[in-house]
This record gives sequence, structure tokens and C-alpha cells, in this order.
Amino acid sequence: MSRMPKHLGSSGPVHRPKGEGRASGPVKFRTSFSNTIYDVLCAKGWEETDSEHDWDVHWAEREWVFEVFDQMHLEPHQRLNHFRNAKEICRKDLLIKNLKKRKRQLEKEGSYEEATQYDFFPVTFNLPREYALFVEEFKRQGGLWIMKPIGSAQGKGIFLFSKLSEISEWRTDYRYRPGNNKQEKEADAYVVQRYINNPYLVGGKKFDLRLYVVVTSFSPLNVWIYRTGFARFTNTRYNDDVSDITNSFMHLTNVAIQKTADDYDKRTGGKWDLRRLKLHMISQFGAETTDAVFWEMQMIIIRSLLSVSSVMINDKHCFELYGYDIMIDDTLKPWLIEVNASPSLSASTQEDYVMKCEMLNDVLDIVDVEGKLKGDEEHVGGFDLVYENGFVDMDPKHRGWSSYLGSGIDRGPKKNGKGRRQQQQQAQPPENGGGGGEMGEKPRLAALDQYSKFLQTAAKGLK
Repeated sequence: MSRMPKHLGSSGPVHRPKGEGRASGPVKFRTSFSNTIYDVLCAKGWEETDSEHDWDVHWAEREWVFEVFDQMHLEPHQRLNHFRNAKEICRKDLLIKNLKKRKRQLEKEGSYEEATQYDFFPVTFNLPREYALFVEEFKRQGGLWIMKPIGSAQGKGIFLFSKLSEISEWRTDYRYRPGNNKQEKEADAYVVQRYINNPYLVGGKKFDLRLYVVVTSFSPLNVWIYRTGFARFTNTRYNDDVSDITNSFMHLTNVAIQKTADDYDKRTGGKWDLRRLKLHMISQFGAETTDAVFWEMQMIIIRSLLSVSSVMINDKHCFELYGYDIMIDDTLKPWLIEVNASPSLSASTQEDYVMKCEMLNDVLDIVDVEGKLKGDEEHVGGFDLVYENGFVDMDPKHRGWSSYLGSGIDRGPKKNGKGRRQQQQQAQPPENGGGGGEMGEKPRLAALDQYSKFLQTAAKGLK
């Protein structure tokens, strides 16, 4: 039986723009990154350029978009990896604002059943602006809360607390009022959220999921979801004792934090791939229950994008690769933690490197500046088109499942009698660290060679 909400409807025909008007010859790319995306752009045989205007694809930093994009005229074939106002979904406070707004809009339209589905984010307040409202909630419920700077990443500035006295600098009644002689410094903007203190654990450890999503248009909304991703585990076994709330190795899953632990596993990077987690959950809870969890994660992605589709500045030149962070609690309810418009593309292990390179290659194939696609594809590499101005039906061969998330990716014929996954698992651990940032040069080159063999097979499939 289909889980598709009737309110959201099904897809209709949508025109997908191609890279028309591009000059013949190799694709020209520009980027300031030197990690996996640079290796992928080069491995595709594209030419790097430092020209500010003469490029076909620009994999830019968000700051470049904010500072330069509005002052430029782009040719029809040029593609840029960010939309102008990506902060509407990627800044923590604006994400929550848009989700709440979407829920109110649905209620106003009488779509009460769909409105009730917008319950996948924790109770949240913006500080210091909503300090008084937060205090009312805190006095009613108490418990454990988490503070996050609205624009930071990699776990910077995050902390847990259980007493109001621990966040006194965000008290709004300390601020300047007319007639006062002294004006205190305004506290930095944070979101405060009820902490999810009952996470689903594997081996006693907390984890969250990183999922990859590509949006090629917000009007109409077109969404591609990558089948794999990974679970990021903490190094320390979890408990909800208040005395341990300052232990970041127990509570925060960010690799930038976990890699500093003495017992950090450089071989695995503290990660499981998504398929491994799905198989683990199937063995524990059964296929039907696990399928329902993965469907709910897919719906979180779609509903969150629908909540910003009306405020995003759509541009046919733009696409976006989002990194979704989702956590599952011990009732198997998924929660949206945050959305990243610049997910880390650095690799911590060879397996991580190959996964990200293959994923990025598929992203560029979807963007299709070379015009190799027909325009009606629903599957490109490991990405599946799940929403194109409405839901896209599952392939008949996948009937019985509600989502492609966690499914295997068919990368063509095996080489040397071994599948690529077998080759990755038998690869030696990277030398010189692999602490969530850059691999050493020797393992990076080895992984790049492995990726290049994959690329040759992928390119044949597009001819």
C-alpha cells in the first residue's frame, strides 16, 4: 500500500533545462575547493579556469554567492551550485520559522491531517528574542535543552544545559532600555531546542544520519535523494545522566568533535554506511517497520523543502546539494536536526572518499551541462527523483518498499571478479590520520585511482 499523502498529489510533466548554448569542447569549471569535488571535476576531463565569467560550472563557496552573484549576468548554459537565499533552509532559526509557517498555512487551508505531520523538529525558540517564551516552556517542562549558534557548523558553540542560570547572558531583561546609562553587549543569536534524550542506540552509542539531497528547481520543486549516506557515531556510550551533559564525545556526533577523542577510530571514521544501518534495523525490527522509518525520513526531506519553496529565489542556473542531518529516537521516530548547504566534501577514509566522489559525479550528471541526458530520467547513478512537482512513483521492481533510501546502487559490471564494495572493504586504512578532514596524499591517490575506474564505467553509461 502506498504511503503517499493524498494532499501532496503526484507528479506531472516538468521541463528540465539542459546546458543549451555551451561552446563545443571540454566543460570549463571553476572552484576554490581542493577536496573531493575538485578531484571529480578533473577526473571527468573538464578544464579548470580562474576566469570570473568564462566557465560552465562553478562550484562556489556560499560567501561568493552572497557577494558576487547578484552583480553577474549568467549565460543560459552556466550552472552554479547554490541558490541565492539558501539560508532560508540552512540557517537554524530560519529553518524552524519556515517549518512553523508551513504548518500554520496548512491549518489555515483546512489540511489538518498534513499539518499534523510537521512534528519532526524539536520544540525550538530563538534567543535572546524569544527568551520569555522559552522560560515559560522551561518552567512547565524543565528537562535537558541544547543551545546552538544559528549560523555555525561542525558542532562549534553547541552546549547542553538543565538550569536557567546557565544561559543568563541571553536574558532579554538585561538588554538596553531607554533611560539606562549602561548598554550591555547583545548576546549572540542562538536557537534553544528540547534535547532528544532518548536516541535510538547501536552498540550503546548515539548516532545521527547524513543524507544527500539535490534540488534542481524550487519552482516547480524537483528533488533527488541519494540512496546511501552514513551514520556518524559518538565515541562514548550514551547515558542521560545530567552530570555527563558536558561530555561532547557522548552527546555530539560531529566528526570535527569526535576525531579529537583519544579512542577515535581512524579506520572507519566512526561511520556506518546507510545500507549497513538499514540491514541492522531490519534484523532488529523487521522489514516493514524499518521501511516505515526510512519513508518518514524521506518525507521529512520533502516537507522541509516544500516549506521553503515559496520563499526561495528560483533560478534556472542554480542547483543545490544539501546535507540533511536526521536523528532517530528509541521509538523509531526520525527528527530533523539541521540542513547544510555546504556539506563537508572532505574524506576521512578511502571508503568515504569513493562514496563522496561517486555521489558528486552523479550530482554533476544530474546537472547535465553536456546535454547527455534525455530529460525524463528518474534515476541517475545513486540518485532517485522522488519529487517533481509532485511525487514520483517507485519502480515496479522496488514495489514493497516505500523509499529507495538505503538500497544498493547498481554501478554496472564488476571488475576483476570483485564488486566495488568488496574492494573498498579490503582496502587498507588511510595513512597519516584521516581524522574527518583530509587524507594523506598516498591513500588519496589510491582512492582517486579506484574512483577513476568507476568514472570510466559511468561515462559509458551516459553515451
